Amino acid sequence: MTGSPATLTPTGALRARRPARLEGADMTTAVDDAALLAERFVRGDERALAEIYGQWSALVYSLALRSLGDATDAEDVTQRVFVAAWQGRERYDPQRASLSAWLVGITRHSIADAHQARSRERTITAQVAAITGDDAVPAPEVELADRLLIADEMARLEPLQRQVVQLAFFDDLTHLQIAERLGMPVGTVKSHIRRSLTKLRGRLEVSRGSAT
Repeated sequence: MTGSPATLTPTGALRARRPARLEGADMTTAVDDAALLAERFVRGDERALAEIYGQWSALVYSLALRSLGDATDAEDVTQRVFVAAWQGRERYDPQRASLSAWLVGITRHSIADAHQARSRERTITAQVAAITGDDAVPAPEVELADRLLIADEMARLEPLQRQVVQLAFFDDLTHLQIAERLGMPVGTVKSHIRRSLTKLRGRLEVSRGSAT
């Protein structure tokens, strides 16, 4: 039996292998089909969204995974890209870019946002780690006021978020170990940590802003 067998992409979408090169009438038909798909998408046809996801989710995922190096983060970016595309579909102009190029542009922005989030997380992680370590002597680079604010904000966290943060910083567990201990997806663990760290960082910024 001949033909192009289907392959399962990393994001679970079933795709066919790239077809043979199109020429003449076949190329015109493919262009017309792409234009019709884009038109249906812009009009809000959810089936068009499903088709677009099936065609391009593997590309989005691979770009995110290559840059971020983490499967869970790549999956998060993939989801955000298609949500952003759907919510902003009315801004898509087929005269300026193909649908695939437009999606790649959204992907690059989402990847950049993910890297920025990681950078912010590393900054506040270092500050939180300074007050949750075992050493009795405070780290010299962390001001006493900041330490008190962080400790106070940790006490304000919801019980589950506080437990996740404590496991990450007091017990020094990895995201995977925390997920296994609490019986939740790794992505949920990361979300709890990031939201908690964002709150802590916000308190520090407010405090430093009022002090200047």
